[in-house]
Amino acid sequence: MKKVAIVQSNYIPWKGYFDMIAAVDEFILYDDMQYTRRDWRNRNQIKTPQGIQWLTVPVQVKGKYHQKIRETEIEGTEWASAHWKSLIQNYRRAAHFEEIAVWLEPLYLNEPPSHLSPLNRRFIAAICNYLSIETVISHSWDYTLVEGKTERLAALCAQAGGTEYVSGPAAKDYVDEEVFKERGIRLTWFDYAGYPKYPQLWGEFVHGVTILDLLFNCGRDSRNHMRYLK
Repeated sequence: MKKVAIVQSNYIPWKGYFDMIAAVDEFILYDDMQYTRRDWRNRNQIKTPQGIQWLTVPVQVKGKYHQKIRETEIEGTEWASAHWKSLIQNYRRAAHFEEIAVWLEPLYLNEPPSHLSPLNRRFIAAICNYLSIETVISHSWDYTLVEGKTERLAALCAQAGGTEYVSGPAAKDYVDEEVFKERGIRLTWFDYAGYPKYPQLWGEFVHGVTILDLLFNCGRDSRNHMRYLK
C-alpha cells in the first residue's frame, strides 16, 4: 500500500502540513494550481509580544493573476533579511533558537530562488530534514496532468503508484469520491484535531502559526508535539 497526498506548497507552513507529509509515502507539491492572493502560498504567521504577525514574501502578480504557483516570481530579495530579523527579534529568547538558527539562517541570507515554488520547497525540505521526515517529495509537473479537478488528483495519485489518497478535510466540499473508487484508490481524510500544546512565547497559546514557532521552542522534542512523528 502506498499513501499519497497532493497539496500546494506553502511558505514555512504550520505543523499540520508536516504531519501530513510524515503520514504519507509520497507528497506531491501541487504548484500547477493557480496562485491565490492572501493565502498561505507566500506568507505565514509568527508570534510576537504584540500578537500574531504575518511574514509575507512579496511576489509579482500579473494582470488578473491568472498564473500558476510555479510561475509566480518573487519581487526583490530585501524581504529575506527582513524576515530573518523578525525571527531573531521574536524568538531569540526561545530555548532552541541557536540550534535552529544554525541551519535556518543560511536559507534566508544565502541568495533566495527567483520563484516561489523553489523557495517554499527549500524551507519544506530543510524542516523535513531536521524532523527526520523521509517521505518522498515530488512535483505535480513530474507527472501528466489531466482535465477535471478530482480527475486530476486521482490521476496524479495513480501515476505515483498510490493506493490511498490522503486529503485535507477542506477538500470534502469539492472532491468526488466516486472518481477515486473507479480507480481503486482509497480516499481518506486527514484529521488536524487533537494537537497538544507546547511551551510557547508571548501570551495565549496559538496552534496555527508557522512550525518554526514549535522548532524554536522545542527543538528535537518537536516530534513529541506532533501526531505522526512520535
